[in-house]
Amino acid sequence: MADEVYLMVIAPHPDDSEFGVAGTVARLTGEGKKVVYIICTNGDKGSNDRKMTPEKLAKIREKEQRAAADLLGVSEVVFLGYPDQGLEDNHDFRKALVRVIRQYRPYIVATADPYRKYMWHRDHRITGQVAADAVYPYARDHMAYPELLKEGYEPHKVREIWFWGTEDPNFRSDITDTFDKKLAALACHKSQFDVSKEMKERITGFAKTNAQGEKFKMAEAFHRVEMRY
Repeated sequence: MADEVYLMVIAPHPDDSEFGVAGTVARLTGEGKKVVYIICTNGDKGSNDRKMTPEKLAKIREKEQRAAADLLGVSEVVFLGYPDQGLEDNHDFRKALVRVIRQYRPYIVATADPYRKYMWHRDHRITGQVAADAVYPYARDHMAYPELLKEGYEPHKVREIWFWGTEDPNFRSDITDTFDKKLAALACHKSQFDVSKEMKERITGFAKTNAQGEKFKMAEAFHRVEMRY
């Protein structure tokens, strides 16, 4: 059904979705598919400006994220509001993700790969792991967080998980026609970076490398897991 959520993006911070999956999001929304964003933290630590305050930065980053999502055709952006660098693998965070999965009932969940070796932002690692756990088994099982049933959130079976930032890609998504939208969405995050010539060249290089061996020229790469219930 056109009204069903096809893709739910669960991102640690504002701007992570744009790096990881924006080109794919733009392609899917252009095909009429519904995409929702879940932003786990408010990004209130991401600034080198000594005069910036966490409260002000969180508001700026929410505005930037909404602008990027609007440009990409995202239907809804949900901000969970956890503090930057403050995510934990615990029942509170897991339950919050189970709630939104059961609420929006996506076919696919995309998130950060928690299994990247060595250096990886802690919020990325925890988001990916908790999102995976929320998909399976918690969102599936009616006796997991039974209080959610009382809130009207019935169990849901996500069909696929796509992990971005992976060192083990097995699925490449064609973003040849939407690469410019990915760059434009990244440019919305002015508090974090300028999309300079050097940055464009670097991201272009990644996209071309991701597409090697495919019939298309530019890609976003994921480790794709197809769920079998």
